[in-house]
Amino acid sequence: MSAQDLSPSRRSIPEPRAMLELIKPVTWFPPMWAYLCGAVSSNVPIWENKGVVVLGIVLAGPIVCGMSQAANDWCDRHVDAINEPHRPIPSGRIPGLWGLYIAIAMSLLSLVVGWQLGSWGFVATLLGVAAAWAYSVEPIRLKRSGWWGPGLVGLAYEGLPWITGAAVLLATADSAPGFPIVMMATLYALGAHGIMTINDFKAIEGDRKLGIKSLPAVYGPEVAAKIACTVMGLAQSLVITMLYLFSKPYHATAVLVLLCGQFWAMSVWMRDPEGKAPWYNGTGVVMYVSGMMITAFAIRGFTV
Repeated sequence: MSAQDLSPSRRSIPEPRAMLELIKPVTWFPPMWAYLCGAVSSNVPIWENKGVVVLGIVLAGPIVCGMSQAANDWCDRHVDAINEPHRPIPSGRIPGLWGLYIAIAMSLLSLVVGWQLGSWGFVATLLGVAAAWAYSVEPIRLKRSGWWGPGLVGLAYEGLPWITGAAVLLATADSAPGFPIVMMATLYALGAHGIMTINDFKAIEGDRKLGIKSLPAVYGPEVAAKIACTVMGLAQSLVITMLYLFSKPYHATAVLVLLCGQFWAMSVWMRDPEGKAPWYNGTGVVMYVSGMMITAFAIRGFTV
């Protein structure tokens, strides 16, 4: 890409392709998948409730997650000018205050759509929107912390959609998520702290210059990678233990096999923590989320 391509444009309205890039479709999968895991774990027939399932998946991914990406890009425009000057806002393809307008409009749209999912869906949407802004906007900006920021995103991307997916379907049967659902969703959300830390490897230079204390920026790539692997491994180890205690040995063994696969991927990642972070996202993380769905099937209809 040439220097001319990176220079701010003089557009007065956003470039359509840049608006799609702003809400980062590649990031929608985790909350959509988590919502589906929640729906599966509810043991309520999905096909008979396909409307709320599809609406919830769209809300979790393109709308709420897309909104969070727009809000983050707006609040990160100075960091992106250093790390990723080709991004829609610093490049000028989304000019002026349009990035902020898009984030606000999508926040309102999120609440409108969340209202259609009943009280569980609306409250969860409120929490998701609040988390997105708390992560990015001053003076809160939890993104500044390598501990609180990824933790909040992990809960919002994995735990909240999972519990919401289960709660919305269970509400059709006048029920609510039980302990197994809440516990498994929480464990996978805590483990996702490591996944979110992986995403910080691409912004080490800009984070250090602007005082954002991500784990890679503070501790360096090697130590941050070890922390991420430890968090992901511990969370899944607890999931496996609980599945065995719930008398689900086949599901527990399947998740264990996937965890062993992640240990192999982690060993490869450790050879070049900064350079191979994107590679691990496409290998180890895939095994992590596969374990989520196996766990969802394991706890269907399970009560303690």
